[in-house]
Amino acid sequence: MVQHYRFFNEVLKWHADGEELAVFPNVEQVVPEVAEDYERDHRSLDVLFDRLNDAISETDPLVTARVTSAFKFFLEKHVDKEDEHLYKIVGARFELPVQGQIVGRMAGMVPPERMPELIGWMFPLMGHDDRENMTRIWQTVMPPEAFGGAAHLIQETLGADWAELTRRIPSLAG
Repeated sequence: MVQHYRFFNEVLKWHADGEELAVFPNVEQVVPEVAEDYERDHRSLDVLFDRLNDAISETDPLVTARVTSAFKFFLEKHVDKEDEHLYKIVGARFELPVQGQIVGRMAGMVPPERMPELIGWMFPLMGHDDRENMTRIWQTVMPPEAFGGAAHLIQETLGADWAELTRRIPSLAG
């Protein structure tokens, strides 16, 4: 259990670092001062993670439950805000090649040796639409050999659900 939350925080860190490196500078060029709020959210999530880590280390179930609830609430609000605001700006203001560069830089934050762990954790949590979107993005931004390895890991992770993904992305079936 503790390993899962620590891995989850690593994923959040890769995501936040990627946004700060690739998304925010681009967004600041077209909508100044927007990124500042998201950076503040990232720092708040860092603080909440530290509090959660302390609570788990102290093994106080009540404190752990309270901090977990606060962390979950704040994270969900932050992610919803990104989806409804930040990524709509990216989609509306940047051409697909620039969007691909942004996603590629964000994906580059994940250490390659950790990609199997990330895929094994993330893809079962996603619905069919998100799996399709993520796979199409990776297919676009990853070199073919890297994407081939990722596709194999996705296939292993999804098992029977792989058929639905190949129905949606027929080029995966080959």
